Amino acid sequence: MEAKEVLEKVKKGEISIEDAESFFRREPFEELGYAKLDTHRKIRSGFAEVIFCSGKSDEHLLEIFKKLYQKEGEVLGTRASKDQYELIHKECQEAVYDPLSRIIKIEKKDKIRTGKIAVCTAGTADIPVAEEAAQTAEYFGSNVERIYDVGVSGLHRLLAKLEVIQKANCVIAAAGMEGAMASVLGGLVDKPVIAVPTSVGYGANMNGIAALLTMINSCANGVAVVNIDNGYGAGYMATQINRLAVKAEI
Repeated sequence: MEAKEVLEKVKKGEISIEDAESFFRREPFEELGYAKLDTHRKIRSGFAEVIFCSGKSDEHLLEIFKKLYQKEGEVLGTRASKDQYELIHKECQEAVYDPLSRIIKIEKKDKIRTGKIAVCTAGTADIPVAEEAAQTAEYFGSNVERIYDVGVSGLHRLLAKLEVIQKANCVIAAAGMEGAMASVLGGLVDKPVIAVPTSVGYGANMNGIAALLTMINSCANGVAVVNIDNGYGAGYMATQINRLAVKAEI
């Protein structure tokens, strides 16, 4: 249960004050030996803990996934392989997997999404990173508008979608090669642009370093940059911005 739910149950007389007190006295993490689940993260930050699946042993991943699902009623895992999904799906039939973004999740059915985030890519090859961002933002309760393959090599494609992009509370720009799209968007919108350099490109792209350097040296105002291929980080940050915008509208 979440803190608000506990307080509501006390108010309705469904649980005792002693039971509520016991809930709030729990440690802010659950000790598993090999991991410490941050069960109070949602109370502190508004976002529950997410699993980075890559590199975890099957035993550890499965136990962490089940524990978080039990406590939160939903769970999100990033950078998951198909084999990891099949392992989890055997015990958690509700789990779904997207091989493009490499996200595995169980999501609440009655989720309400608010505001709007525009997720743009320079090319089709950038879509896996963009989908990690888009699905992360959707999981955390944001509406997402996907606008793919609108890079600077055909600027008219971007301009044709500009009205839609300008209506978003935040814009995510995923681009490889030289990463110029983020600067272009920064000069066309009055909302924050989160630039995501991708590792897409030929040799001198240096696995995304060229795009990263372009983005952090952008002359456009309002452009912030996350790490190479870090779609999750972009989706998380965009949701924080979107939440602030939605609160300001109320």
